Amino acid sequence: MTSRRRAASVTAALTCGVTLLAGITCTTAAAAADTSDGGEGDLANKSAQQVADDALQQLVGAQSLRLRTRTSADPTKLDLTLDRAGNCTGAISKGEYGSVELIKRGDQVWMKPDAAFWKGQLPGKSGEEAATKYENTFLHGTTKDAFLRNLAAACDLKAFQKSASPPGKPSSGGHTPSSSSPSHAPAVSLTKGTPTTEEGTRVLPIVKKAKGAVQTLYVAIDGTHYPRKLTAQLDHRTGVIQLSNYNTPVSTKTPAPGDTADISVLENRLKDAQGA
Repeated sequence: MTSRRRAASVTAALTCGVTLLAGITCTTAAAAADTSDGGEGDLANKSAQQVADDALQQLVGAQSLRLRTRTSADPTKLDLTLDRAGNCTGAISKGEYGSVELIKRGDQVWMKPDAAFWKGQLPGKSGEEAATKYENTFLHGTTKDAFLRNLAAACDLKAFQKSASPPGKPSSGGHTPSSSSPSHAPAVSLTKGTPTTEEGTRVLPIVKKAKGAVQTLYVAIDGTHYPRKLTAQLDHRTGVIQLSNYNTPVSTKTPAPGDTADISVLENRLKDAQGA
C-alpha cells in the first residue's frame, strides 16, 4: 500500500465513523418517554430521541475532544485529541502496515512512523535502513504537502461535528429542540437500553434497529450528557467510536528541531523505491 493510499484509507475510516454518528440522527419518530428512573437520572423523563438529540448537540458544541475509532472491516484505528481550530495530537494505526504518531498545529504537521511503517513502504533493506535511521524521528512539513494534508484530514473536528449534527440543526453552538417529523417520513424509533458503565462513566444506551443494522449511542447520565460511545453492527461487521476528554485543550507541545527531518525524506525514498 502506498503512502497516499494509506492516507486516503485513514480519511475513509474517519468518514465511516462520522456516518455511524449521523445515522443516529436520521430517526424520524421519537420513542415515548420512560417515566421510571431506573438509574437514568434526569434522562428518565426524556424520550430516547430527545436523549440522542441532546447528546449530539453537546457533541457539535464541543471545542475539543478525544476521538478513538475502530472497525472490523478495516485495520485502521484512530486515537486523536483534536479541536475546532484543526489542531490535533495522537496516533493512527494501520495494523500490520504500521502506525504513525501525528501532531498538527495550524498548517504545520509532524508524523513519526514506526518501524513497521517504514518496512511496509520500502522494500527489503531500504525499509530496514530507514526504520533504524529515523527511529524516534518526526517527519515535518505543512498541509501544502499532499500526503500530510490527506493524513491531517483526520484532525478536522468541525467536519466531524457537522456530519454528526441532526438534520436541520446548527453544527455548533447552543441547543435547538427537536422539530416534528414530516408526515410522509418513515417511522423509525429509538429505544432506551439498560444503564451501564463506559470507562468509569455511567451511560444510558440509546438503540436504533433498522434494515438489519443495530446502532447504539451511549450517553453520559451524570453531569453534561455527552455521547461517550457509538457502536454499529451490520452483517457481522462492527464499528466503534469512543469519545471523551470533551473541551480539554489539545497539547501545544511540538517536536524539537533536532528530533525532526523534512517530509521529503519519505517522499524521496518512495520515489527511489518505485524507480528501482
